[in-house]
Amino acid sequence: MDVWRFWKEENEQVEERYQLVMERIGAVLTEETVEDPYRGFFVHTAQFVKELGGLVERLRTGYLEQASLEELKADNRRLYEDILPEHYAVSYGDPAYAADRLGTEMGPLLSFLYKELRGGIASAYEGKLWELTAVGETFIQVYNLFEGQVPSAQAVRDVLYWYVSDYADQTVRQRLWECFDPRWSFAKDIIMEADLFDLRYLYRFGDYISPSELSVASFLNTLPEETICVMADTFVEGYRKGFEVMGRDLSKKKTVLIRYELGFERMIRQAVEGFRKLGLEPLFCRAAYQVVNQTPGRKVGWHSSSPNKQYDHDHRYDSAVFMGNAFKERKLSILKAAYETFREEASWYAGPAVAETFGEEGFTPEDKKACLALSSHQEGVVRSLDNEAAQLMEQYVPEGETSFTIIAFPRPEIGDRFAEIFKEIIRINTLDYDLYTRIQQILIDGLDQADYVKIKGRGANRTDLKIMLHPLSDPKKETGFENCVADVNIPAGEVFTSPKLTGTEGLLHVGKVYINGLRFKDLKLHFADGFVEDYSCANLKDPESGRRLVRQAILKDHDRLPMGEFAIGTNTTAYAVGQKYQIADRLPILIAEKMGPHFAVGDTCYSWAEELPMYNPDGKEMIARENEVSALRKTDLSKAYFNCHTDITIPYDELGSIVAHRADGGEIEIIRDGRFVLEGTEELNLPLLELEA
Repeated sequence: MDVWRFWKEENEQVEERYQLVMERIGAVLTEETVEDPYRGFFVHTAQFVKELGGLVERLRTGYLEQASLEELKADNRRLYEDILPEHYAVSYGDPAYAADRLGTEMGPLLSFLYKELRGGIASAYEGKLWELTAVGETFIQVYNLFEGQVPSAQAVRDVLYWYVSDYADQTVRQRLWECFDPRWSFAKDIIMEADLFDLRYLYRFGDYISPSELSVASFLNTLPEETICVMADTFVEGYRKGFEVMGRDLSKKKTVLIRYELGFERMIRQAVEGFRKLGLEPLFCRAAYQVVNQTPGRKVGWHSSSPNKQYDHDHRYDSAVFMGNAFKERKLSILKAAYETFREEASWYAGPAVAETFGEEGFTPEDKKACLALSSHQEGVVRSLDNEAAQLMEQYVPEGETSFTIIAFPRPEIGDRFAEIFKEIIRINTLDYDLYTRIQQILIDGLDQADYVKIKGRGANRTDLKIMLHPLSDPKKETGFENCVADVNIPAGEVFTSPKLTGTEGLLHVGKVYINGLRFKDLKLHFADGFVEDYSCANLKDPESGRRLVRQAILKDHDRLPMGEFAIGTNTTAYAVGQKYQIADRLPILIAEKMGPHFAVGDTCYSWAEELPMYNPDGKEMIARENEVSALRKTDLSKAYFNCHTDITIPYDELGSIVAHRADGGEIEIIRDGRFVLEGTEELNLPLLELEA
């Protein structure tokens, strides 16, 4: 895609403004109208914007096709080096440094502005001069406030508020369009047309390219075509099966949104061809880089590895600058109008196909007081905004008409045995579908006899949970657990349910677990009537800081969340691989959730689709699709959903027992001392026994 031709009309409309912005910002470098220490911030930032201006001119003249690999590497590092870990302590991107240099009120606001300006890297590569112009004009407005005087922090905050609010018509609408319309082919054209054996192609995306992306792409280039096909076919077939098992009509759909991490283009190219054979044209949308479209702790879209996770963490609540009821209503009105405009494109959308990666060392963030934070009122506004935005999505893209799939592969950071581990993960992703379907049905038959299940840890694990199950009116036709093999969640396998909340209680404890990019230590969640009532972790020395981390990363800033899912993971092969290579703590939740019982806090697996029948391979209807909270949709939709679902797994080595309790007082042992004991499930123990040999 020639983005300069694609956006020709839009860019011509702002060309004069853009040139004036760049000229004015260039003058900042020599002016002395702002007193220290603020002048240092504006000069440093103006130098960065000047670098962006030079980048735009090079991109306009075909520089990417002419430059050598070494030149592209140098350019990429220069754009991102200011926020890399080795420089971050003296970067205005660090709110703590900005607060120390510029004041506790002013510093975080100017750090916010600096981060928004850094989003201009993506704008430049995608040829969006209007985005560079908007944020550049905002920089000038803030600079003008400081000329000859030091303004109030509120005056700066007001400029930033109106920047986000005034341009939301463009930024929010544009984001929605890119997620639905296949004409936006910036990334797709690189994937499908570039010479993937010439690693210069990676620098055409405009994201940070670390040694990891280069290593992954190089490694995939060593794999035979049949291996690439197996990877891609598993991904595409899992997506197709998702529609099949859910009884949804894929033939009505025309598009699929592929989300992945850079370096995997060879597999993704093959997947594009596979999706096209299903009648779906792939969509590719960059992970949001403007605060108005970002979600704390998540990257939704294609992206590279983060140049600095602490930087991401420090800016996760930058929306505190503008979030309030007025902004909420404005964003919702823009979303409503955009959905209406793109009603046809939204109707084509079949759902996301996600290829994740894992292997990086667990990240424990530093808790900084200087970072912007949401007030309790703002947290409530965000929850309301998310809920109403989800309702809009449901109106135009009904959950009952879409599906998804997720698969994961390791990155080189997993260790020296990366190539071996990669091949093992391919094996795990392609385990025998029929075998797991049969064994998991035996587990379900046992669980369906129970009123409740008890789960206990062993050794240092103090888990002691009671999970209440939904009663079956007709056991011959109904089941309380879904038989989940390798479709929407690759790899196999698990059986899961939505527990009854009333009576569900006890302690969930995990020694170490990797959740949303963070490695939690000694995580404890206490449940009463199905809700998390207390929680802690040992990540940070200060217990209250640890509680805040749990609340932010797991409870998603809610005071309390219900248990939305109870599942028993059956993929002992994945567990054995984790133990063999000592990578269990680096496996993503997608795989880790299959390596023992897991529990999700937040919505059920059937949120927004409770009314749609779901049947297991044996023909029985899965009836446990809701709980007491999601049932509130019938009377007050705003109280029915939390728009989050976070899984937490107890690994087999920390697991004592899982016992199903019948109404007559009888017991059915599912797991004893971390081993499956029901007749017909013994094969699941073979990988565990091999570990002990």
